[in-house]
Amino acid sequence: MRQTSAPVEEFLARVPDEQRREDARRLCVMMRDIAGEPPVMWGASIIGFGTYHYRYASGREGDSPLAGFSPRRRHLVIYLVGGFEDRYQPVLARLGPHQAGKGCLYIKRLGDVDHDALRELIDRSARVHRGIDRAST
Repeated sequence: MRQTSAPVEEFLARVPDEQRREDARRLCVMMRDIAGEPPVMWGASIIGFGTYHYRYASGREGDSPLAGFSPRRRHLVIYLVGGFEDRYQPVLARLGPHQAGKGCLYIKRLGDVDHDALRELIDRSARVHRGIDRAST
């Protein structure tokens, strides 16, 4: 996955569901505030903020957004540090309705979740990616 020069606002304007589009715009504001970086398209459908470099034990390495999300048809998919669902259970308990996968948080509507808890999850993830914080509770 790489950064592209595609305009974020054009991508958002093409999100077919009005509620999902508005939620994506609000999430852009939140993530920009947390990461301190403007939104940039990564690939065809991910909006990312800032970058970090990763290197696996296998030797594979690359760059990824510090914080990012994608407004998919069924959910807002928020990309967080891997294993967040085990590490941040108290915060997830406050969040409200969601699903979690490896490094992905799925929410249907931004209005259904606790914004302070969501902000904390995104901030903690960005801090881990920056090397400022450990990936722990």
